Amino acid sequence: MESKQLVLTMDFGTQSLRAALVNKNGDFLALVKRKYEPAYFSKQKGYAEQDPNYYWNTLINALKELTSNNSDLLPNIIGATITTFRDTSVQLDKNLKPIRKSILWLDQRMAKAKEKLPFLHRILFKMVGMKDTIELNRKRTVAHWLKENEPDTWSKTYKYVNISGYLTYKLTCNLVDSVSSLTGHYPINFKKRKWYKKGAMKGRIYGIPPYMLCDLKLPGEQLGVIQDEVCELTGLPKNIPLIASGSDKSCETLGLGALDHNVGAVSYGTASTIEVTNKRFHNPERFLPAYPSVVPNRYNMEVQIYRGYWMINWFSHQFANDLQDKSIDLDKPIEDILNSHLMDVPPGSDGLVLQPYWGPGLSRPLSRGAIVGFSDVHTREHFYRAIVEGIAYALREGLEGIELSQKRFVKQLRISGGGSQSDAICQITADIFGLPVSRVQTFETTSLGAAIATFTALKVYPDYETAVKKMSHISRTFYPNEVCHQQYDYLYKKVYLKLFPRLKYIYKDIKGFANK
Repeated sequence: MESKQLVLTMDFGTQSLRAALVNKNGDFLALVKRKYEPAYFSKQKGYAEQDPNYYWNTLINALKELTSNNSDLLPNIIGATITTFRDTSVQLDKNLKPIRKSILWLDQRMAKAKEKLPFLHRILFKMVGMKDTIELNRKRTVAHWLKENEPDTWSKTYKYVNISGYLTYKLTCNLVDSVSSLTGHYPINFKKRKWYKKGAMKGRIYGIPPYMLCDLKLPGEQLGVIQDEVCELTGLPKNIPLIASGSDKSCETLGLGALDHNVGAVSYGTASTIEVTNKRFHNPERFLPAYPSVVPNRYNMEVQIYRGYWMINWFSHQFANDLQDKSIDLDKPIEDILNSHLMDVPPGSDGLVLQPYWGPGLSRPLSRGAIVGFSDVHTREHFYRAIVEGIAYALREGLEGIELSQKRFVKQLRISGGGSQSDAICQITADIFGLPVSRVQTFETTSLGAAIATFTALKVYPDYETAVKKMSHISRTFYPNEVCHQQYDYLYKKVYLKLFPRLKYIYKDIKGFANK
């Protein structure tokens, strides 16, 4: 029985859900994927909302399918865990029922942040140069938007939790969450792994009173036991402990085996990130904190490209609709067809360089996207490759900031996310960074990382290093082409790094125009 031990992982992505049974070798013995239809609703341009119970119902249906098709495996489940996308809050009434649809992390609405911070706090933030970053953080906080636009909703809000906390409550009847799941606009002290106390300067940014927050657990602790009612509804065996893991990106980093400062984890997902795990707390960028890792007592230093590989989907819809028929005939996504032509364009896209700020980052709150170097030689394929290269340039810049902060160089990269399924994109990444880039045995790295965390918490493995060695296996490595790397190095240093410093004042004027 011990050799057949399994963990149930419930992995909520932005576009789809995955429920899986994973063994202690990192093999997926059963996997059910459910795409959300639709992923979200947009009542207005830039809005993205979804009913939190839609995610719950999707999970119930996925678990029913998983159990009905794998009844022989169910007795081997020793624990379960849940990992979700980040920064998506749920407002609950006194009966712990959702009051409204959740506003997703990729929603673009902005609050006016009329609720002023104390005068002294405003002065201090201005003195240290944090004014613009704090302003953007406050405007992106859903709590402020609700106070200004839906005061009735806010007055009825008894608890304000992340989607991970709500789904944990539905599974266990405990309103609790992992401290590693709360990356986003919440009043949490990431370094100390606990909520800020009432009145704390940084905690007040978000405008969420302490009484609205749920209890916190550290990664590896038990969140509760899956309710009997849920087991009867889905066919799961009873008394399965639910173990605290972490956010999607943190679990993804663990699934890639990026456990220390030598290994960088690249995620080419809807939001694209570069993460490095550290035992010490270092800010990856100015004013940007590290986040508690799913690995206890470690931190993920992360730089995020907010719109990341969302841009690939955006490009397909805006510039490649004519490939729809071909996509159907070949039974391939349009993106796969575009990827097949990446290597038809030379490294550097014949001088076309893109800055991928289709959504501003916290360290550069006024930034916009830019693309320079157009000439008559450029085609749609050049534009597409420039997007792929631009995202990699931005992540390389992020990694260099992380290396400066931790005072150590990263020696290798591991890669995951939708973009990692393309060999061409993996090779371009290796060439731009000048580092070997490796994939592991599965593209389901978030679920894999969640399983690694759970097996370790349940003492199947004595430590995370052992668990990673047993469960995460490199399947292929892409080595940088030195000639291509030198070409990219030239464009990166001579062009890309100069774009934002030269354009930031123009971006400020664009913001002024947009506010008129």
